[in-house]
Amino acid sequence: MGVDYYKILQVDRSVKDDDLKKAYRKLAMKWHPDKNPNNKKEAEAKFKQISEAYDVLSDPQKRAVYDQYGEEGLNGQVPPPDAGGFPGSSDGGPTTFRFNPRSADDIFSEIFGYSSPFGGMGDMGGRVGASGFPMGGMFSEDIFAQLRSGAGEGSGHVPRKGAAIERTLHCSLEDLYNGTAKKMKISRGVSDASGRPTTVEEILTIEIKPGWKKGTKITFPEKGNEQRGVIPADLVFVIDEKPHSVFKRDGNDLVVTQKISLVEALTGYTAQLTTLDGRNLTIPINSVVSPTYEEVVKGEGMPIPKEPSKKGNLRIKFNIKFPSRLTSEQKSGIKRLLTSP
Repeated sequence: MGVDYYKILQVDRSVKDDDLKKAYRKLAMKWHPDKNPNNKKEAEAKFKQISEAYDVLSDPQKRAVYDQYGEEGLNGQVPPPDAGGFPGSSDGGPTTFRFNPRSADDIFSEIFGYSSPFGGMGDMGGRVGASGFPMGGMFSEDIFAQLRSGAGEGSGHVPRKGAAIERTLHCSLEDLYNGTAKKMKISRGVSDASGRPTTVEEILTIEIKPGWKKGTKITFPEKGNEQRGVIPADLVFVIDEKPHSVFKRDGNDLVVTQKISLVEALTGYTAQLTTLDGRNLTIPINSVVSPTYEEVVKGEGMPIPKEPSKKGNLRIKFNIKFPSRLTSEQKSGIKRLLTSP
């Protein structure tokens, strides 16, 4: 595969955006040429390599090409992995994808909000650099220490983050009972390698866990539009529950109402139900069913999110249909049967 970008950033191949950014910050601060005046040449080479690795792995398209084809793929020697082509394909067919790396300084400025937090380490003249910082050893080391400790983050120099974008994700009760993976296609504005605004489409996979409730939030960090000087907003999906034709949810319990006749309420009834995972339940009701009676079936409710092997209860309520009229014979018969001797 040639250069191993994952190794350069000392990260795992499954690394997520946040950890990728942390790894870049740590290494970029260590190897910035202005921080290494005594071995500037080596530091410049390392710094460039770190920046290139981050540029590729932080871009979903570049990373997909790199993971499948390595450096050769980034340099246009093989087609990209999807037949749909990348943006810029005029006919919608495969197109050659060429990786145009951004400059190391641009990437550093984007992440830290500074063009160089150290100024010129060898220059003690106290001049002011393009970034607006005094250039000189004393000041520069202070700024380095601040950045490393995370201090000064609201000082106006670090880019602000866009407000989170929330989207409702409608799920059926079956989805929330069984768990599922939903794929969502998003379009977002980004800057291409030369800094021009462009739109990319991306497919996000949202893993719905069994038992999740309405209001549960799933966050995809920094999937909003890219704007100069602003950290892209987080994209947040909020679970909503579609109404179900049979069951109602009450916390971890499921509630169902069955229509029965007065005779069934008094003499016994068998409830037949299909569960949310497709099993047929037969539940004999042997008690006398009054209008407020509930039959509780243990462990047939919703999965409990923190312990999916455990479930809430199924509660069966009853809607008793009373006869609209009774003949005199029926009345006297009922009286005779129900009146204690």
